[in-house]
Amino acid sequence: MTLFTIVWVIWCSSEVLLNLMIRSGSTDKKNQDKGSLRFIWIMIALAISLGIIFSYNIKMPIINGLLISYLGLIIIIIGMLIRFISIWTLGKYFTVDVTIREEHKIKQDGFYKIVRHPSYSGSLLSFLGFGISLNNWTSLVVVMFLVVISMLYRIKIEEKILTAHFGNTYEDYMKKTYRLIPFIY
Repeated sequence: MTLFTIVWVIWCSSEVLLNLMIRSGSTDKKNQDKGSLRFIWIMIALAISLGIIFSYNIKMPIINGLLISYLGLIIIIIGMLIRFISIWTLGKYFTVDVTIREEHKIKQDGFYKIVRHPSYSGSLLSFLGFGISLNNWTSLVVVMFLVVISMLYRIKIEEKILTAHFGNTYEDYMKKTYRLIPFIY
């Protein structure tokens, strides 16, 4: 098993485990997800599959040599760290499905002081790393396009639910923070 396969398997397995273990509970507001979790998983499966297929069938290297692929693995790991720190920081308020928990509070420290959705930022960074690790421009573009579309759809749903629940408090928080990319977006 190559280093690439090991990192990819750990990364994908960690996401599957999150999906299986951290869902809303019986006291949470249900059915607010609007199918976005399913949509994200479909888009991720499509992105990974197409990324790999294109990397084998369309020769468009980002840079000749393995160095860029190893850089991609490092970016995957950095993205995973950001995602898991964000999830750990959010604590009991994190779920893979969109929900409002009992006594839900807006997290405004750590990464959440700068970015409203650092967990998604970390995930997107990991997908960027995946595309780079494939060392193929077509794969990188396809992977990022599909994943960004699905994440933006999900964020739109989340922000609508959070604004409806927290009102002006969340709107004020939105004005002070970036959505996904610090100091840019």
